[in-house]
Amino acid sequence: MNASHGCYRPPTPRDIEVRLLRPDDADGLMVLEEAKWTREQAGSRESLVQRIENNPKLCVGAFSATTGKVLTSLFAKPITAEKARTALSWRECADAEAPHPRASRSLFGISLSSIDGDAVTAVFEFFLPHALALGYHDIYLGSPLPGLYAWKRANPEVPVGDYVYAKRNGLPLDPQLRYYHGKGFQSIVACKSDYFPHERSLDHAAVIRGDIPDLILALPRAADPAHS
Repeated sequence: MNASHGCYRPPTPRDIEVRLLRPDDADGLMVLEEAKWTREQAGSRESLVQRIENNPKLCVGAFSATTGKVLTSLFAKPITAEKARTALSWRECADAEAPHPRASRSLFGISLSSIDGDAVTAVFEFFLPHALALGYHDIYLGSPLPGLYAWKRANPEVPVGDYVYAKRNGLPLDPQLRYYHGKGFQSIVACKSDYFPHERSLDHAAVIRGDIPDLILALPRAADPAHS
């Protein structure tokens, strides 16, 4: 189906609907923000509405088809690869002016918030083919590093970059980077300090990148009608 129109019902037994977000979803989105993030981390109602209005085709939500509750939200925006790599903070990327469509076909993942793992998968199943159809080629995002706090206590003299790029059995050492690696984000392009407030990450982040076709291939096989 064309993800630009109507709702998407994922091929799971769960009663989940996925669609593009609208400004009138703000109340439900704020409930999700407050459930998932600290006051310092959460987006304001005004900022969420502005993200939707600025990029109405790049903001997606998963909802309970029974109650209408927001289960997952994903906000993205166009960005240049240079800005994604060189920006000093998440805020700099989130607030950057959108490049001319001919200047870049990259996206920046502003945020992914969820209280339901199946809903996250459903959002990816909807969004990735949709973004590819819009002409975008890859996605950058800033990943927290929740294992950094404990690692740094054990290795106080070792640069953070050593942890970010470290692997065990071919996979990133950090659990969040391993999660994104499994989703197809397999390129670590930068390590940033003071990137966004996140206690266990010591406010550090890894800027990671995934080619959209690779991200689609990393979706669960059940998302492919040939395997459902």
